Amino acid sequence: MTAVSLSPSPARRDRLTRRIRLLVAATIAYNVIEAVAAITAGTLASSTALVGFGLDSVIEVSSATAVAWQFSARDPAVREAREQRTLRIIAVSFFALAAYVTVDAIRALTGTGEADHSIPGIVLAVLSLAIMPFLSAAQRRAGRELGSASAVADSKQTLLCTYLSAVLLVGLLANLLLGWSWADPVAALVIAVIAVREGHDAWRGKGCCAPTPHVPAVSTAAACGCARGCDCC
Repeated sequence: MTAVSLSPSPARRDRLTRRIRLLVAATIAYNVIEAVAAITAGTLASSTALVGFGLDSVIEVSSATAVAWQFSARDPAVREAREQRTLRIIAVSFFALAAYVTVDAIRALTGTGEADHSIPGIVLAVLSLAIMPFLSAAQRRAGRELGSASAVADSKQTLLCTYLSAVLLVGLLANLLLGWSWADPVAALVIAVIAVREGHDAWRGKGCCAPTPHVPAVSTAAACGCARGCDCC
């Protein structure tokens, strides 16, 4: 059968690159504000969950900054050369996040730290749930079309931030309304497991559905569940 070329044109690649730069800049700006707000609110409320959420935002900034560094290069060959190093930085960010969340959750479960009542924390979690999924989805689409594993991996980091926002919101509401101080750390441990898995995939360079020059009628990628035109299996 006739093969179909799915590789984006040079003009399209330039547009996608600019889009990723803008999305990464927006992610960095929001996470800096989020980190300051969460750490401040967590310190005032003696909430380890909120402080941990703020530190997660710091880790997200490091991941997004690595992608910004990669895409700051005008030459596509230079960007491609920086890809693996950027993926390693993102992977380490995932592992650092998992380590901190695990320690923080164990401290809360053993009674040395609990999520305190915090209305500002609840508002912050709601805002993150409203904003971060859109940033993540937009960057993931652009990264997949461009064939950038690092952009896709960073979008997963942003999506993980969304999960943590949900965990924080459930934990703070459960503690506020029901007195369930254990709800937040238990859910956080689940997030830590996800973070380790995503870090492992980023380290190995997985997670990118990169466009391939030609797509056969039937491919192994399609057989294992990848989208048409992807070589991610």
